[in-house]
Amino acid sequence: MTNDQAGGAAPPDDEYVEAEIQRSLTEDPAVAEQGITVVRRDDVLVLHGEVESPHRREEILRLVAERFPDVPITSDIGVIRVQAPTEIEQLP
Repeated sequence: MTNDQAGGAAPPDDEYVEAEIQRSLTEDPAVAEQGITVVRRDDVLVLHGEVESPHRREEILRLVAERFPDVPITSDIGVIRVQAPTEIEQLP
């Protein structure tokens, strides 16, 4: 997992900013990501979820930083393996 911070101020008091970010991730044709959740933790918003590549994670973080420049964001987005295993799993 990574922790990337964008901005330095506390998030706006607007309780709908989490929903706005979630909607942007879902509706943007370049991202169209439904598997990321946004939660408020202390003075930052945390993006949780898993994506298939580091590039995809960076694209999501870029989109959020671009559209919400004054909102501090921390990333808890992991990268999952999407290729088939290349080795045979040996069971005991």
